[in-house]
Amino acid sequence: MARKRPTRSGGNQKPRKKKRKMRLSLRQNKIKKTDDYTDSLGWSKSAAGRVLEDAPKPSEPETLVVQCDMCGCRLKIPKPKKQRYTVSCSYPECNHVMKFD
Repeated sequence: MARKRPTRSGGNQKPRKKKRKMRLSLRQNKIKKTDDYTDSLGWSKSAAGRVLEDAPKPSEPETLVVQCDMCGCRLKIPKPKKQRYTVSCSYPECNHVMKFD
């Protein structure tokens, strides 16, 4: 029968395990030239020297012109903030109320 290896400092220590050697290599060593991926994030080189400004806002009239249904006079009213609003005719004899939806 074969003899066991002598253990260090008595017999209290566990036998050493054999270390596994791992092979850390990629399957493909070179990057293929056929891959045409381009990264489109980040700073673009074509915009160098170009100054970005705010887009001009379309100028909307601050007042609206409304014609009365009853008397036909033209009324200038400030632009309403809501979608539904009412306008009353300022002509003293008419006093017609118009509702807009």
